[in-house]
Amino acid sequence: YGKNTIKFLRLHREGKKHFVKEVEVCVHLRLTSPQEYLEGNNSLVIPTDTIKNIVLVLAKKNGIPSLEQFAIDICNHFMTTFCQVAYVKTYVQEVPWQRLNEDGVPHVHSFICVPDGIRFCEAEQCRNGPLIVFAGIKDLKLMKTTQSGFEGFYKNEHTTLPERHDRILCGELFCKWSYGECKDFDFDCIWKKIRECILEAFAGPPDCGEYSPSYQKTVNCIQMLVLSRVSQVQVIEVVLNNTFYNVVDMKNLGLTNDKEVLVPVEAPYGSCACTLGRK
Repeated sequence: YGKNTIKFLRLHREGKKHFVKEVEVCVHLRLTSPQEYLEGNNSLVIPTDTIKNIVLVLAKKNGIPSLEQFAIDICNHFMTTFCQVAYVKTYVQEVPWQRLNEDGVPHVHSFICVPDGIRFCEAEQCRNGPLIVFAGIKDLKLMKTTQSGFEGFYKNEHTTLPERHDRILCGELFCKWSYGECKDFDFDCIWKKIRECILEAFAGPPDCGEYSPSYQKTVNCIQMLVLSRVSQVQVIEVVLNNTFYNVVDMKNLGLTNDKEVLVPVEAPYGSCACTLGRK
């Protein structure tokens, strides 16, 4: 049991310069005895309102140096404070506020919400067990308007999809990875590096791009690049939900539409998922 969607903004001031972290936190506990379920005995139950208050107090006392460290702090607190807690899992996701720039000059206290992917993390621990940390990015919408195709696929009497060697590749990406033994990692730096790998593998070189023969291959390229460059990542999961675009037929309007006006196909949509880990 636990408390979901604990939302708050943590404001940190350094003179005139302000820093913000707005997060949503979920904390779930498993107790050493299920007596509250089986017998209605609540003597070991930590109220969910108390869980919420603990999260807010930890944010006040410790700040949020990184999402992962804040999740670790929450796990550590419940494990060291309550002997009846057998397992704790913490999920934290961040609202994507970025410092506002005016003519290249960073503003000291103004921010803009940029929907270019939501950062999240999870930390979980069993009593007398290792602390396990996951991190990720979700709702990251990506598109390239060429250098993508889909050909040579299996066909039978139910196949109506034509082969394409030049199409729009667009999708919403979810990526989650696990760390090995957690040490003094710079979680912020690692997260930014992985995000850069995702964008590079998806798009290819900026002057020419890189051909994608399928969504599946693109998913694998993302995973392989991350594993090759970020040694702290042990397992990486990527889900790419596809958005298809159909060319509008404008013949009846007396126009030739050379893939200049397209409409998105909202549903149904395809999805490719893969989990890849080191040996």
